[in-house]
Amino acid sequence: MVTAKPRSAGAQPVVRSLSAEETKKLLHLVRNSKSIEIKVSVPLTERQRTALSIGLDPVEAQPRHVYFFDTPDQALNRAGLIVRARRRPGGVADTVVKLRPVDPAAIDAELKRSDAFKVEVDAMPDGTFMCSASYKGVATGQEVLDVTEGRMPLRKLFSREQRAFYDAHAPAGIDMKSLRIQGPILVLKARHLPKEFKRGVTAELWLWQDGKHILELSTKSLPAEAFQAGMEFRAYLEEHGVDLGTKQETKTRTAMQKFKADRKTGKAARRRAGKARAPARRPA
Repeated sequence: MVTAKPRSAGAQPVVRSLSAEETKKLLHLVRNSKSIEIKVSVPLTERQRTALSIGLDPVEAQPRHVYFFDTPDQALNRAGLIVRARRRPGGVADTVVKLRPVDPAAIDAELKRSDAFKVEVDAMPDGTFMCSASYKGVATGQEVLDVTEGRMPLRKLFSREQRAFYDAHAPAGIDMKSLRIQGPILVLKARHLPKEFKRGVTAELWLWQDGKHILELSTKSLPAEAFQAGMEFRAYLEEHGVDLGTKQETKTRTAMQKFKADRKTGKAARRRAGKARAPARRPA
């Protein structure tokens, strides 16, 4: 068994206790959600050791390409709306239109009964939590490629219900025709069933071309088991030396930040190239 490493002197702990108001809010979200996902990102320097410690088998990881769709200035992201597609092996794909944060008690009951609609609370060890509502859909890998390569309109990738959900929550004047492709990001996903943790663990490694990567470990539970699952998952991670006191990274937020930075870098490169091509002025 691997024990947790002592935190270096001067390091500030990130794990914190919730206030009474935050606890009340979290209980409200949990009671009105379908599932709870507890997530933790592993620091870069600890990723290989952690994977070996918990017994992750990289050969069993499933590759996928993740695409986001947003305006060039990420208007959807600012509004809390996420439009995404994922290609997986075997020619299959899935899509989602997600809104966050939401109050699950305010969502139409009929909508919540749909098998394609999910209301879930994400929680992290730094005390942050958020409830999201997402409409899932299925597609083929070829359809995703056809959209990303301009052979098929983006709206056709999503179901009628997903499009209605998008139209109800997208900023005014922004339809799917105005969205641009952001990605793909290569993701390796593996499910792990450790003997000492009965709920199972999902590991996702997000890889960018510049070498940036995020390893996230997560587990899910029903709302009635949320707090027990959280305590058990924390104990499991600490037993394997995962430092829960480090700054947490979220996959989508990091992806959107990188898309924004890459766009700025690309603009700067195009300006430099334009100046280099511009003919020199002749002296008067």
